[in-house]
Amino acid sequence: MNIIVCIKQVPNTTDVRIDPVTNTLIRDGVESVINPFDAYAIEEAVRIRERCGGKVTAVTMGPPQAETALKEAIGLGCDEGVLVSDRKFAGSDTWATSYTLACAIQKLDAYDLVLCGKQASDGDTAQVGPGISTHLDIPQVTYVKKIVEINDKSARVERMTEEGYDVVEVPLPCLFTVVKEINTPRMPSLKGMMRAKSAKLVKWTAADLDADPAALGLDGSPTRVVKIFTPEPRKGGEMISGATGEVARELVELLKGEVV
Repeated sequence: MNIIVCIKQVPNTTDVRIDPVTNTLIRDGVESVINPFDAYAIEEAVRIRERCGGKVTAVTMGPPQAETALKEAIGLGCDEGVLVSDRKFAGSDTWATSYTLACAIQKLDAYDLVLCGKQASDGDTAQVGPGISTHLDIPQVTYVKKIVEINDKSARVERMTEEGYDVVEVPLPCLFTVVKEINTPRMPSLKGMMRAKSAKLVKWTAADLDADPAALGLDGSPTRVVKIFTPEPRKGGEMISGATGEVARELVELLKGEVV
């Protein structure tokens, strides 16, 4: 079974800074890590390969330094890593990002399953995974908490909901976005780290993808960050004290005044 894991290198969650001029993340000199939710996708991909055989390929779109995330993914059990990097991808929103990643996936060998973390810690949109499935025209199941059964034809999974979970059966190839409840990621083994150190990554630019140039980067992004600001602090609330009945009546009068 050929499994693709889409990962993202993100700033350490305690060290996120925004460029006030470009309204983009400042990455230079900032510690970066694999997006935490993507670690669960990597682990699940490796577990499926251990049960069913096949290959796990990690794919990321980002600056050249994102290759460190791919090497870490290989250390965690992935077989190969693909870095899609080009200045033409700069300014991509979630739609352009998912399009670019879909083009990279289509350039790879035939795949059976695409796994993504449910969202990235720096954007929190949860849109890239579903966007990839849309561009690839394959089924998707989001918020997967457990893969109950999987074979080369179909999969049965539990999808987390606010009330509990749904059981969904879906044909392959398909895409899952996973939540942290799905597993506990392993630590990299010494053998894995040694293999990652010598691993040769595949590196593709925009010219290597069979992509529409108008659909890449800022030109291909229907949404843009226009302004980022810190909300002004709210004033302290008003405390009401007294007997329960008196407090209730006073609160009702205050609310009436706000509604009017």
